[in-house]
Amino acid sequence: MAVPKRKMSRSNTRHRRAQWKATPPRLVPVTVDGSVRLVPQHLVRAFERGLLRPEG
Repeated sequence: MAVPKRKMSRSNTRHRRAQWKATPPRLVPVTVDGSVRLVPQHLVRAFERGLLRPEG
C-alpha cells in the first residue's frame, strides 16, 4: 500500500477528494411477472432468475 512521505495540506486533500464523482447505475428494462421494471444492469441476472424481487 502506498504511504505518503509527508503531510498533505488540507486544501490539497479536499481538492483531491472533490475529483471523485459517483455515477448513477445504468438502468435496464426487465420484464418481471408480466410488468416491465428498470433495474441496475449488474442485477439483471438476479431478477431474471427470481433471486430478487422489485419493490413496489
